[in-house]
Amino acid sequence: MDLIVLTPFDLSLSAILVLLLALLSYRLQLGVGRRMLIAAARSTVQLLLIGMVLKFLFSQSDPFLIGAVTLIMLLVAGHEVMARQKHRYIGPWAFGIGTFSMLISSFSVTLIALVVIIGVEPWYSPQYLIPLLGMLLGNTMSGVALSLDNLSRSAWEKRAIIEAQLMLGAHYYQAIGQIRREALRSGLIPIINSMSVAGLVSLPGMMTGQILGGSPPLDAAKYQLLILLLIAFGTGMGSIAAVYIGSIRLFDERQRLRLDRLRAARD
Repeated sequence: MDLIVLTPFDLSLSAILVLLLALLSYRLQLGVGRRMLIAAARSTVQLLLIGMVLKFLFSQSDPFLIGAVTLIMLLVAGHEVMARQKHRYIGPWAFGIGTFSMLISSFSVTLIALVVIIGVEPWYSPQYLIPLLGMLLGNTMSGVALSLDNLSRSAWEKRAIIEAQLMLGAHYYQAIGQIRREALRSGLIPIINSMSVAGLVSLPGMMTGQILGGSPPLDAAKYQLLILLLIAFGTGMGSIAAVYIGSIRLFDERQRLRLDRLRAARD
């Protein structure tokens, strides 16, 4: 069966549904209607632009151009990880933690998948690199952001307990140990839930897209399984890196809790 091409009219019908939801949010005074419309508009522009960019990239083989695109993806992901927290890190360290954690969680895992598992030649082939990296960045970003948010929020709320343990002689590693473990658990729960229900309750996005595009269902299932396992590993590694660096950043060289390195978000 040939792929059915969606028209602008088809997309406008789905946009009307989001508009209705925003109006309902306004009537219920949920306070998210405006942000929902802005997010929908951003996704529309961004996806259409990336569609045109990918069409151009797929016809190219310039590793420097492809590298520039992946670098932009990494920097944006690193910023977004730190921008969704209730208590955000401040200063250059904030961007550094987010970018480094996404580098560990997505770029390294993508490279392993392309070179070792799939065996793409060349490994920077944009048809494989860009979609795979995008899926890993998008999914691991959520887990890393949740872990960091849980870490900073719990440290802020439990600062009295942490400082009491420090005064009793505990090392900072021990004083924040339980908070760090809980933060890591919170980041891993979403991907664990996704893996648990994949194929029974839901058909994940990549598998659905391949089936709609005409790929055999079994081949689509294999690729989706690969993606889920890579996301699980990437989320775990990225969350561990972010939480451990973030927890170190919460203390100074004299092992004093430094919550002045956090700033409460305005929204």
